[in-house]
Amino acid sequence: MTAVLTDTRSRVRAFMLGLQESITSRLEALDGEARFVEDRWDREEGGGGRSRVLSEGRLFERAGVNFSEIFGEALPPSILQQRPEAAGHSYYVTGTSMVLHPRNPYMPTVHLNYRYFEAGPVWWFGGGADLTPYYGFREDAHHFHATLKAACDQHDPTYYPRFKKWCDEYFYLKHRGEPRGVGGLFFDYLEGDWEKLFAFAQSCGNAFLPAYVPIVERRSGLAYGERERQFQLYRRGRYVEFNLVWDRGTIFGLQTGGRIESILMSLPPLVRWEYNYRPEPGTPEAELYEVFLVPRDWASESSLG
Repeated sequence: MTAVLTDTRSRVRAFMLGLQESITSRLEALDGEARFVEDRWDREEGGGGRSRVLSEGRLFERAGVNFSEIFGEALPPSILQQRPEAAGHSYYVTGTSMVLHPRNPYMPTVHLNYRYFEAGPVWWFGGGADLTPYYGFREDAHHFHATLKAACDQHDPTYYPRFKKWCDEYFYLKHRGEPRGVGGLFFDYLEGDWEKLFAFAQSCGNAFLPAYVPIVERRSGLAYGERERQFQLYRRGRYVEFNLVWDRGTIFGLQTGGRIESILMSLPPLVRWEYNYRPEPGTPEAELYEVFLVPRDWASESSLG
């Protein structure tokens, strides 16, 4: 079975492949030691992908950047619940997804996912990027959000506040009653003017490296000890919980018979859970909960005060 690559599909496909290439090239240069291992795979039902994983690097304990395009005859229930008008149509999905788990606890984990769906007459863009620090720095949260806001403002000044709020609500662990991190952007089922929305998705994807690389450069050399490392491993547990319980991409991948290794590459190599943990008052660990795991207008300079 071969997907028909219409003009819209081929253009988005080319962008997603290029985004994977630019991100992996820059991350290799940043790390300076480890390199991405590429794994090309085919999906029996239709489609395939190109997974790239970097392990045990100088800066990144694990970094995964995936490209995929899949197609089939029937969308899974998780999609049909949101877009019932797509029922009965074959579908095509392509996208780039990424999760970086740094070695240094002062460097934040970061996630990116941009995707495009077509199902008969129905199409939409979705995705976003968000930052998950273990130790909070106002300067970093501001820079990440301000960079994403600038990308949004090129297209529509209502996009950033709308999609920032959506991100705060989506990357929320309902069973814990807490956000996953300091947020970023999230949107889904975005449709309307195709050319304008494709241009918007491109701006968001291309904003990732300017949003994240300066944070890596500021924090990667900070000294840390066993206390910081153990807290990082504990907080990684929240990342695992969200991805396995709430994440739409994980659910979609599992429901469509996706490649398990690529779906679960987002999980960190090491993690720990601790029963009934409470940070000591007045510590940097407590500050994460009190200041950073609270939705804020991080793009504003006032957030630095």
